[in-house]
Amino acid sequence: MSDTSKFADLKARFLSAIVMVAVGASALWFGGWIFTLLIVTAVFAMHWEMGRMLTPLSMQAHWFSAVTSAIALIWVLTTDSVTEQVVVIIIATLLQRVYFHTVDTLGTLVSLGIMIGALLLIHLRTEMGMTATLWIIGLVVITDIAGYFVGRIVGGAKFWPAFSPKKTWSGIVGGWVGAVLFTYALVQGGHLSLQVETAIFIALCLSFASQLGDITESALKRASGVKDSSNLIPGHGGVMDRFDGLIGASLVYAAILGLMTWL
Repeated sequence: MSDTSKFADLKARFLSAIVMVAVGASALWFGGWIFTLLIVTAVFAMHWEMGRMLTPLSMQAHWFSAVTSAIALIWVLTTDSVTEQVVVIIIATLLQRVYFHTVDTLGTLVSLGIMIGALLLIHLRTEMGMTATLWIIGLVVITDIAGYFVGRIVGGAKFWPAFSPKKTWSGIVGGWVGAVLFTYALVQGGHLSLQVETAIFIALCLSFASQLGDITESALKRASGVKDSSNLIPGHGGVMDRFDGLIGASLVYAAILGLMTWL
């Protein structure tokens, strides 16, 4: 493969990335309802894409899935009752299973992960502030960028070809290294109030979690027989192709925080 073909999509990826960074950074800076609106919109778009992938002959499923997920997320955010929140998420998840009749189990689990991950991201920005949220998002972005370039340049053995034929071990490890360097820089700059060893351990866990989130989506796409979740973002595919790693990282981060609190 020539160097040109390796990076044929780089220009489109770069231009789209500029727009995504501008929108994401603005929402992250302002927080509050602006950040929440961004996350709800992303959840809506991801479920629209899932409906498109899993029930390609039913336009109604696209919109039912998207609207159901958005309404459920807003409902959960506007009630303080834990019981009500759990019931709403369960009902929304069961409805997704009905919509995703072609790959119902995997699609339902991914939908549940998206819903919970979105709630965790909103909670993270609201309760832990911009710096902690920026760290998680930055880890995912750096992991993706470092993995992309190292994987394309070095190549080598495939990581999990059955689900993600393009991912290589070199790209996986490159993503880890990028996440560790990013985290180390934040700790040394006094932006993270964690010991270096703890921060690096969490960074490695979240970096790998983001990669597993990406691989999970790849498995869903392969089961559906599609290359990208959609073409909404030039050079990147769909919204789900950009948020899958962030959802995976947020789920694992919540688990780590829970374990640290329990211990």
